Order: sequence, then structure tokens, then C-alpha cells
Amino acid sequence: MIAALEFHLVGFSRSWRGTVFGSFVIPLLTMVGFGLGVGGYVQGGVDGVSYLQYLVPGLLASTALQIALGESLWPVLAHMEWTKMYSSQASSPLRAADILGGHLLYALLRVTAGATAFLLVAALFDGLRSPWALACLPIGALLGLAIAAPVFAFSASVTNEIYLSLLMRFAVLPMSLFSGVFFPVETLPVVLRWIAYAAPLWHAVDLCRAATLGRAPDWSPAGHLLYLALWVVAGLALALHRFHKRLGV
Repeated sequence: MIAALEFHLVGFSRSWRGTVFGSFVIPLLTMVGFGLGVGGYVQGGVDGVSYLQYLVPGLLASTALQIALGESLWPVLAHMEWTKMYSSQASSPLRAADILGGHLLYALLRVTAGATAFLLVAALFDGLRSPWALACLPIGALLGLAIAAPVFAFSASVTNEIYLSLLMRFAVLPMSLFSGVFFPVETLPVVLRWIAYAAPLWHAVDLCRAATLGRAPDWSPAGHLLYLALWVVAGLALALHRFHKRLGV
């Protein structure tokens, strides 16, 4: 597993400069555009706090989601189908669990680094109201794994990138818009509200918002964590099954 992780880290060492720049610039533009720009039109704030402070935890969780997806969609399809990199690794002593675990660990490192950068930028804009905001880092990591594991399984199951585009359009985009990132899910119709509750992103958003604002989440913290953990376990089982089947190791 460590050897597979090293492969991805070596690749990252050749492109980290652009990644680090984007990790800080994107949160900066987001704070200015949404937090200060749109927030200036939200009179009275949301739930007793400014719109910027309400928005920060949702955007942090959404950032973790996007980074996890960035490593779980086209890179997995490319390694499995186009470059055959996974097959090359499988011809070595590495097994399917090592190949999958190494790539997932790399994705987890990317998610944690991105969430850390976002948290630093948010602190500069006074978007954090509690020292418990540091808890957003493990929450973001858990969300990243809850997203990456099942998406790894999906990407390893398809042979055409059109299916990845469909997943982004009909699953990821609605989840990003209606999981409490930009407005309370309580304002949604009942049916859409329960769809939001079923999405892993909402659970991470609620936990992050509780941490950054220093108040209790809407749902039980243990319930949130357990639900995200179930996504991780189920996703890992599916991904390992697909990697075994595709690689034959």
C-alpha cells in the first residue's frame, strides 16, 4: 500500500506548485464572491450569524467533496482503462487492496490539505467563531473517504467517461446545491429535504457548521459520524470487489 501511495506522491511532487496556488486562491475568491458579495444582499444574516460565517462550513465540506471527487473519477478510470497503470501495479507484488488503499490514502491527504488551506483563508476573513473549527479537518477527511470509496467503485466499473459526466450532472451537482451549503435545508420541500438528509454531504455540513459556530448540530453528532462511516465501509467493500474483479488479483 505504501508503494502505491508513493507512486501518487511522486506524481504530485511534479505538479504541487499549481495545486497549492489553487488551494488558496479558490477559497479566497469564494470568500469574496459568495461571502462578501452575495452576503452583502442577505440582510440580517442566517440563523443569527452573518452569511459569510454561515457559508464557510458548508463551502469547506463542499471543497472536501470536490477534491475527493477529483481523485475518484477520471484518474481512476484512466488508471484502470486508458493508461493501464493499475494493471502494471498489479503485475508487481501489489494486490488489489494495496493499489486501492494507496490511491485512497493519497486522495485523503489531498482532501486534508485542501480543507486546511480553506480553514486558514476562512480564519483571515473572520469566518470562524469557535476554536472547535479545527474539528472540520477530520470531518472533511471522513466525508472525503465517504465520497471517494463508493466513487472509486463506480469509476472502476465503467469503461466510458460519459458515465462520470452523468454522475456529476445528476448526483453531485444536486447534492452540492441542496445539502445545506448555501441555505438551510429546512426551506426545501419535504421530499427534497429527505433527499438532502440521505446525502453524505449534508451530514458533514451540519457537523462543520456546528464546529465553526460553536453550537450543537441539528442532528446527533454520533448519528452523523455513524452515517458517514457506513458510506465508508460500504464504499470500501464495493471498491475492493471491483478492483479484484477488474485486476484479477
